[in-house]
Amino acid sequence: MSRIDDTRPFIPVRIAVLTVSDTRTPEDDKSGDVLTARLTEAGHTLAARSILADERDQIADQLRMWCSDPEVDVIISTGGTGLTGRDVTVEAHRDVYEKEIDAFGTIFTHVSMAKIGTSAVQSRATGGVANGTYLFALPGSPGACKDAWDEILGKQLDFRHRPCNFVEIMPRLDEHLRRK
Repeated sequence: MSRIDDTRPFIPVRIAVLTVSDTRTPEDDKSGDVLTARLTEAGHTLAARSILADERDQIADQLRMWCSDPEVDVIISTGGTGLTGRDVTVEAHRDVYEKEIDAFGTIFTHVSMAKIGTSAVQSRATGGVANGTYLFALPGSPGACKDAWDEILGKQLDFRHRPCNFVEIMPRLDEHLRRK
């Protein structure tokens, strides 16, 4: 069973938060606020924060920019994961991914089912890796952001989490680029 191993040190990671919305502003970005509060309370660093409209190319460009920034280890976006025509965050993420973390969406759906029942089927949460950076796309509701952080990301982004976690393999995410 998973647990926190207190014999290991906590290693903070640098996380960028992107809110995708045609209507949100810094003053009413509740989901971005939830993620920012949770990651900083956990001891991580907010590396950047932005709000973008639901425009696939702009979202992908921002993700690529942060993936190329050595001061960003993880990107978490919120919003644009639904089924409507303007929901293009998942497509933008997949434009950037080198590898998809398939189980992230599955685990998120499992967590969501316990909270919202079969309505969880409408979420397309996703995760992946690009240029040595983790990327996660979450729904735009504050509740979904809380659930994703509390039940998945807060644990996987903690080096002390056992039996394994995302942080311990971070140095090897881009090893294919270093091979001769």
